[in-house]
Amino acid sequence: MTSRSTNKITDSLWHETCAEHIVAPALNSEVTTDLLIIGGGYTGLSAALRAAESGVSVRVIEAFTIGHGGSGRNVGLVNAGLWLPPKDINATLGTDAGERLTRILGAAPNLVFDTIRRHDISCEPVRNGTLHCAHAPSGLRDLENRFSQLSARGAPVTLLNRDEVISRVGSKHVHGALFDPRAGTIQPLAYAIGLARAAQQAGAIVHEQTSALDIEKVGDAWRVQTKKGRISAKQLIVATNGYAIPVRGLPDPKVIPVHYFQAATEPLTPKQQASILDNKEGCWDTAMVMSSWRLDGAGRLIIGGMGQLGHLGQGAHLGWLKRKLAKMFPALAGTDFGHTWFGRIAMTEEYLPKILQLDDTALISFGYSGRGIGPGSVFGKAMADALMSGDMSQLPRAPTRHHHIAHVGLRQAYYETGATLTHLVKDRV
Repeated sequence: MTSRSTNKITDSLWHETCAEHIVAPALNSEVTTDLLIIGGGYTGLSAALRAAESGVSVRVIEAFTIGHGGSGRNVGLVNAGLWLPPKDINATLGTDAGERLTRILGAAPNLVFDTIRRHDISCEPVRNGTLHCAHAPSGLRDLENRFSQLSARGAPVTLLNRDEVISRVGSKHVHGALFDPRAGTIQPLAYAIGLARAAQQAGAIVHEQTSALDIEKVGDAWRVQTKKGRISAKQLIVATNGYAIPVRGLPDPKVIPVHYFQAATEPLTPKQQASILDNKEGCWDTAMVMSSWRLDGAGRLIIGGMGQLGHLGQGAHLGWLKRKLAKMFPALAGTDFGHTWFGRIAMTEEYLPKILQLDDTALISFGYSGRGIGPGSVFGKAMADALMSGDMSQLPRAPTRHHHIAHVGLRQAYYETGATLTHLVKDRV
């Protein structure tokens, strides 16, 4: 298997195929603004677009390039809701707050695809739904439980039997699926850059290669020092999520880093595309160490799973990937991968995104636990609205003043070790 493996965004498939472009020079002066946003991913850019369209002066600073973090490295599934089923969310948040979060995030794909359409973002949007596939007969129980809970809340989901999902996926190694027509797929980096372009057109000023080094509250203003400039802002949103860089004077919300890697074939032939995901749904499975697969706009098969490349487990992960491809789609056995890359997921203990409130003028959002596109877009827009109105009750979930996770390093090692050991033995003949 010949492939390129890297953690650099410039070597991912998404960077190579991105059709959106912006110019965002680094900050090199002292400026003032109404709203400063730290982080150039879905959350920060969604907030910037909302605030700029509302007439607020906005600056966005990104330490690297737009979409450098999870927004440019993920699978590109625009899911409805969270990974947790509604009853589990309610058990953590309470029934009223949980049902509200489920309802808001169930409509997240509407916001994403409406934004793409409204701003003509060139990001290969396909809203043909997703298939949550049972990796084994035992996985059907999980899907039946999710179907029961979601359909009881009016979600238009469908439970597919084994024969139906084999026909949809083009593989015999699926045992049923939960189809969600609300969802879809996008080119994830292009969506992020398209959001930045739309925000710029609405009046926001975006700076790449601009790290926040020091933050302090002086009177009614937030003062943020960068390498070559300084920003004074009335309000502040921090949206760095899994790629946060420590900043002096800013709390460091703890998350559990969990890595996810992907590989992409070259474009499949028309005959191959006709037999694999002919309707272009995005897929992932019910396995504890989950995997995903989908097609991009050019017909490349993109397949991935939990794990980190660039370290001792890389051989296990990439060896499994070759076996996984051959097992699921025998006609593609031995196919080379043109690109491999990986990214970092920011997990919380309860698998729910959180908002940390520093004061009435500053919010930090983090912990999407693998569901960044829809929730990030929703949370960013909502945080902008909350700061502009002064009404925190309109946030998707109530903000907290304190947050901590113990033994982050041990928990990270647990996930990576489990993924590595699984991939050493899984899918062998």
